[in-house]
Amino acid sequence: MENDPVADRLSAVYPELPPGERTIVRVLLDDYPFAALGSLRALAERAGVSPPTASRLFDRLGYGGFADFQAAVRDGARDRSRLLEFVTRSPDSPVAAGSPELRQAAEDLRAGLDGTLAAATDPLLDTAAALLSEARTVWALGGPLSELAAEYLIRQLASLRPGAHRVPDSTQARARTVLDLKGADAVVAYDFRRYSSGTARFAKAARARGARLVLVTDAWESPLAAEAEVLIRLPREAAGPIAPLAHEIAVTELLLVATAARLSPAERLADLDALIQTL
Repeated sequence: MENDPVADRLSAVYPELPPGERTIVRVLLDDYPFAALGSLRALAERAGVSPPTASRLFDRLGYGGFADFQAAVRDGARDRSRLLEFVTRSPDSPVAAGSPELRQAAEDLRAGLDGTLAAATDPLLDTAAALLSEARTVWALGGPLSELAAEYLIRQLASLRPGAHRVPDSTQARARTVLDLKGADAVVAYDFRRYSSGTARFAKAARARGARLVLVTDAWESPLAAEAEVLIRLPREAAGPIAPLAHEIAVTELLLVATAARLSPAERLADLDALIQTL
């Protein structure tokens, strides 16, 4: 989707849009370009808004109706993954040592990381750390790639405090987990385009039981944003050419450091180290 003028336009106007039109943009970008290629009514139903709301978005964008928007999408969209687009950007190998493409990728990664660290402000980290340190239990989950960040969070957090768990994969196990959740529990969700319907279902069910939600998402915001007590939104630059996991891990590291500062876990870590040596 990189360098697609329609997708870039949708991303650029997103912060300025009213809530209903933002929802449509999220749907479009989440499944781009395919979400744009059905009927206007189908798109509106998928976004949970009325067809007139959807129509107003395309008027606002300067198209002569939804049909003109679809024509622009067909002209500009590329049916390929971001990674494939990156590695086929030029006829020369873009990952050759010292190549301009590799240097640019490194600069993009650094810029995205700088933006990510700036987005995780001290007040956000303090609030999240309070939840992660004081909650009765902490559960974490993510999507197809961001689940690795959730796994890392729990592996480290379990060394700092008891009651830190990965959300299980099966529907039955998830149902049993939600059944026992209360207001004293916390859920950490990592949710990035394409947003995970499984993550959304679990987080919403957990919120309905009173659990508190920490959400790490992207500049376009997961549909779970309205449910979050703590919302850490990574900037658009953090997406990078291949949506690097490094930015999600960087935020996770900051959450862990802030949480550790509240827990004073030295004795627990010493006991854990002794047990590791024994076992």
